[in-house]
Amino acid sequence: MTIHTIMTADESGKELVEFAQTVAQVLVSNNLTRGQIRTIFTEVRQIEALWGTRRADALRRLLMLKPKLAYQAARIQSVYRLKEVLSEAVDEVEKAPESKKDNAFRRFVDLFEAILAYHRALGGKN
Repeated sequence: MTIHTIMTADESGKELVEFAQTVAQVLVSNNLTRGQIRTIFTEVRQIEALWGTRRADALRRLLMLKPKLAYQAARIQSVYRLKEVLSEAVDEVEKAPESKKDNAFRRFVDLFEAILAYHRALGGKN
């Protein structure tokens, strides 16, 4: 199962959910804390708020998430897998055709929300 498939062809969301659970298990085993995820998630929520009215600005901030993730992963090794997954998902949003960009962004947010939810459900630390 690939992020490309999840972002472009997973109509039911089943693959997204399974993938998110697998990623969350890795993050929990790497001792990534909810606070470390929340820092990134807060930025995604701000981007989401901009998406409907100022999409060009939102897309720029979404792309800037990649260097922020790289920085966090360099500082905190347990962030590395999350950086890999989210960076690839950002790439999928960026390269989506204009007519499908909204859908790709929604799937990106869904993926991140699912990872965060599973991280908590699987006992991720504060």
